[in-house]
Amino acid sequence: MNIPSVQSDILRLKREKDVCILAHSYQTRDIVEIADFTGDSYALSVQASKTANKTVIMCGVRFMAETVKILSPEKNVFLANPLAGCPMAELMSKEVVEAAKRDYPDYTVVAYINTTADLKTICDVCVTSSSAVKIVSKIENKNILFIPDCNLGDYVSKQVPEKNFKLLRGGCPIHAAVNTEEVKAAKEKHPNALLLVHPECTPLVVKYADYVGSTSGIMDFAKKSGAKEFIIGTEIAIVQHLQYACPDKRFYLLSKKLLCPNMKITSLIDVLNCLQGTGGEEIIMDRETIAKARVCIDKMIELG
Repeated sequence: MNIPSVQSDILRLKREKDVCILAHSYQTRDIVEIADFTGDSYALSVQASKTANKTVIMCGVRFMAETVKILSPEKNVFLANPLAGCPMAELMSKEVVEAAKRDYPDYTVVAYINTTADLKTICDVCVTSSSAVKIVSKIENKNILFIPDCNLGDYVSKQVPEKNFKLLRGGCPIHAAVNTEEVKAAKEKHPNALLLVHPECTPLVVKYADYVGSTSGIMDFAKKSGAKEFIIGTEIAIVQHLQYACPDKRFYLLSKKLLCPNMKITSLIDVLNCLQGTGGEEIIMDRETIAKARVCIDKMIELG
């Protein structure tokens, strides 16, 4: 078997079985090419809810597949590779957050979309990296308990200084691993390049950026910008996708640490096996969890 033949089999099977395939932007190029939709996690969930397909395969990580199920409980939702998790989403337990809620009873609990369905059930409102500033600014309460990414929380707090933020220590270990020495080295090596970073990076790194935004925000900025060179401060897949999308521009990875093993664990064969019924894992969630987790997402939609 080779890549084109596997892709051909996948495209045939998804038509025959009426399946929608979602691929997060951090997936490899061969998977992106066979996906019906590619993008950030929440945007993919919304796209899936709008399709007529009764079965959805998520090429991403578990919390993303859970979000698809929350928004489309009537659909059969599969995670292409059951081992694909997210350290940030799995970092905090309900017990930790419930204890924080007791310590800060007058705070609105704002959950980054990168959280488990179970954790979403005890949160007040959900946000994405692209909507966080807008959503938080619209919350009536001035006190905000932001979970789980303290780096994103710090970034949002600086954009909404009129709010009081309490941040719990947590976040993306991949983005947080980048340091200022790497930033300085990259800028010295590519002096004409703009630095585009994800707000999951540390505040020390973010302050050097020419643009700070979500994965899709970074890609849109690079595509529309008149600049010709960019240092990309998010997962390596975005450098690769931008190289295909903008062959007249140059893209450099900020740090070789920006490689997410959980995103890269899904292979094209995993997608094929899932379609054939010999792989993947169906996301099963009880009605109560779906209903409770949906509350904070619906609040995000209301405020957004």
